[in-house]
Amino acid sequence: MADRLSALDASFLYVEQPTTPLHVGGVAVVERSGGPFDYSRLLALVGRRLAYLPRYRQRVQSVPGHLARPVWVDDADFDLSYHVRRSALPEPGTDRQLFELVARLMARPLDPDRPLWELYMVEGLEGDRVALVTKTHQSMVDGIGTVDLGQLILDDEPSVREAAEPTWSARPRPNGARLVFDAVADAVQRPAEVVENVRSVARDAASTADRLLGAVEEVASTVHSVVRPAPPGPLNARVSGGRVFAGVTTDLDDYRRVREHCGGTVNDVVFAVVTGALREWLFARGRLLAESATVRALVPLAVQDGPVALSPAGLVNNRIKPCLVDLPVGEPSPVLRLRHISHAIADQLASERSVAARAMLRLGGFAPATMHSLAARAAGSLSGRIVNLLVANSPGPQQPLYAGPARMTEIYPVMPLARNQALAIGVTSYDGKVYFGLNGDRKALSDIDVLASTVVDALQELKGTNR
Repeated sequence: MADRLSALDASFLYVEQPTTPLHVGGVAVVERSGGPFDYSRLLALVGRRLAYLPRYRQRVQSVPGHLARPVWVDDADFDLSYHVRRSALPEPGTDRQLFELVARLMARPLDPDRPLWELYMVEGLEGDRVALVTKTHQSMVDGIGTVDLGQLILDDEPSVREAAEPTWSARPRPNGARLVFDAVADAVQRPAEVVENVRSVARDAASTADRLLGAVEEVASTVHSVVRPAPPGPLNARVSGGRVFAGVTTDLDDYRRVREHCGGTVNDVVFAVVTGALREWLFARGRLLAESATVRALVPLAVQDGPVALSPAGLVNNRIKPCLVDLPVGEPSPVLRLRHISHAIADQLASERSVAARAMLRLGGFAPATMHSLAARAAGSLSGRIVNLLVANSPGPQQPLYAGPARMTEIYPVMPLARNQALAIGVTSYDGKVYFGLNGDRKALSDIDVLASTVVDALQELKGTNR
């Protein structure tokens, strides 16, 4: 029987548009002081690790007549060097130049006729640093059978040259007759699905998106309130094909000190910083804010369906649930903003089904890469009309990680944009730092650097309350 895409995985392919590619990315900056790390070594590293990720050698194959959802098939023409690419900045390349390149890379959709992932090695960064930029489609990473490539190529210890890539040969691709036969067999068990699959293709992308990804009632039950439309503002603009990106680095100890002085959790402080940054950015745009003004954030939360713990392979028997949090951008007091946020998400984070941060940290490799992919999947499960932006925060390990012999020094998540959401924020902590990845629409968020600077200002404002 064919390895058929789930309804959720297929939906990401159905609704994808050129202006809103549905891949999740990451920017890992590594330093080569620990040993030589070049393109050939990266190829060897990735080639070896793909033995643990068979999905990364598979492509999507449609079924004739769209009688069933597409299937995963081995790519007989798989070319590792096509997916692992080499790029460079004019030396000495700056972080700003790197982020501009990241924005351009993330704006390009993945090739649907090949396995849906890419990894770029960007050389030329000042200080003998290299950036590893990953792109993985949302349809691939389910956290159970498949994790994000960024999680698998990072280790707790530096390693020398990776062993040779194990021999791999593609399984024969099923022909059209086989695909139709399997579709008919599935239809015997689920006849209504055949009609739905044909309709999905016939409808335009917008209506398909609303049908497949609308889950307003579930989100409403999550936040225990009636879901209203999101507050109007510049964050809800029709997304163009261009992107802007900015990364921000802050110290984890600053968040801990604010938590000790003001209460709440480190996660609460992160969201208070985001709230303060959005407040100052809106003021910089000349917007007047009433004290009751809010910005609604979609906050994906890891929850357990039962007492089963997280496994190194992924989120076995766990899932990411979309939750809504109204960020009080109109509140002038940073302490009160923090308290409002702590109160708003206390029930969700303190739930018995909530997956604790320490449980996430037991996952192998850099687990936030997978967690952010799952957060993006959860974000696609509800209408953009009820949220202003996505904010996904996932804690990472507090000890160094390595790609081969190269030590990772920075990591910035890149979350995808929805059709009418001009900003998505990914946050992660790693080795004593907290990293923000701000992904925005090039037309609506041309001042992304202003927003990046207000993140630093908002943290300083909270730190000032300790005096």
